[in-house]
Amino acid sequence: MIDYDVVIIGGTPHGHYAALTATSMRASVALVETQPSYGYGSLRHYAISQIARNMRSRNHSFPWGNTDLTNDTDIKDTSFLADSMSLSFADQVVARAEEQNSPIMLAAKGVDLVYGNGQFQSSPHLSFATNERLLRARTYVIATGSHCIIPNIPGLATAGFLTLENVWQNLSNQSREKQTESISGNHTLPQDWVIMGGSIQSVEIAETLRYLGCQVTLITPYAHILPSLDLEVAYLLQTQLEAEGICVLTRTHITQVRCIDGKKWLQAGDKAIASDEILVATPGKANIESLNLPGVGVKWHEDNRLMVNYKLQTTNHRIYACGDVLGGFSCKNIANYEAKIAIKNALFFSRLKVDYLSLPWAVFTHPSVAQVGLTESLVQKQYPQDKFIVLRQYYKTLVSAQIQDVTTGICKLIVLRNGEILGGSIFGSQAGELINIIALAIAHGIKVNQLADLSLVYPSFSEILQQTSELWQQLKFNHHTCWQEFIDDFFLFRRNWKI
Repeated sequence: MIDYDVVIIGGTPHGHYAALTATSMRASVALVETQPSYGYGSLRHYAISQIARNMRSRNHSFPWGNTDLTNDTDIKDTSFLADSMSLSFADQVVARAEEQNSPIMLAAKGVDLVYGNGQFQSSPHLSFATNERLLRARTYVIATGSHCIIPNIPGLATAGFLTLENVWQNLSNQSREKQTESISGNHTLPQDWVIMGGSIQSVEIAETLRYLGCQVTLITPYAHILPSLDLEVAYLLQTQLEAEGICVLTRTHITQVRCIDGKKWLQAGDKAIASDEILVATPGKANIESLNLPGVGVKWHEDNRLMVNYKLQTTNHRIYACGDVLGGFSCKNIANYEAKIAIKNALFFSRLKVDYLSLPWAVFTHPSVAQVGLTESLVQKQYPQDKFIVLRQYYKTLVSAQIQDVTTGICKLIVLRNGEILGGSIFGSQAGELINIIALAIAHGIKVNQLADLSLVYPSFSEILQQTSELWQQLKFNHHTCWQEFIDDFFLFRRNWKI
């Protein structure tokens, strides 16, 4: 007997999204909340970052004139006020977001909520057992998310640390406890931070803490921050972070942690670093241990990522997966995209395939960074050098950027000779918005010359896309001119030869 069309395991935001997508298709759905969800941590961070950035901007009398982001006087003037205001504002934003996916709202839209841990059973039929209840469905979707992997570093557990799951909630609680001290002008946040990891969230939090008046050291084992980012853009971002006063240590491993005189000391390479707080922002590990996946024939990789095909189907054809359990970026838009594909394949004929080349992602620093498609290094590995062109245009050419004094930035497109766009990277103001246009072009086969033909609002930041695209036409024209010169020389040689 089948109770549901689909059972979704995991109370993550993309698990909620999958459930709502299924109900919109008139499917009967059960959502199993296996553990507390920390999916709104990123939303809390964005709210805190925005108000801290706004308060920093108010310290400068006019928008023009170079802003010294490392001015400690400005930081100290806003830090104690920003602590309490930003954390309170973030709590309100998260509360409103949680209301939209509250149990009442989900139930009102037809989702059957089941709370508690559970596991798959294969006998007598495939089902999911939880709270002494057996949930039977035609298909299942795993959306349990991931948790931070704590590195095995001597002394780390003894010294104590925060993770991406609890950092802002922890600081919010501290702020409430020290509210009286904050009003008197004392800083409520730990002053010296060490952030371990080269993830998107680690970079974003590093800058936010700097805006809140903290001294930050970002340590990553990679050659540069965000190894999946275009190398040129990654170095620009790293330079910007260092200009803001953030110490970035690459190719560095932490070997031990000790507590000395109230400080946490870390041995990072050949350096000893003192900190008040440590944030572990290393890659996540899928929450799949308790699901009894071996019992139903579901396999996973050595790094704990579930094995799925391009239809997001696991090695059990009735079980699908989406989000953090697949590894990769922890981005809501990517997780929701996977959830939609998984649900449609689970409910109907399994025919849709994921296409990550047209999925954008962003790092919400200041300026922000966004990317879609292939990077220059990946294109170089797949195509001969004469088959593609790299187009670059800088923000300093934009009137909008000059008016708002945000001229730091670059737009970079990688295109084939025929105009097909393979990838794009943007470092600059509004990058997270502009990258969506490039993603749309890649998804629908819109060529770079068609972007160049757009008549965009003036002045606007989107002009950077048009200006970058026009470079392709110039290069093509120059190539055509050189070819025409060759033809002219050839016929001139033939006429002379006949004579």
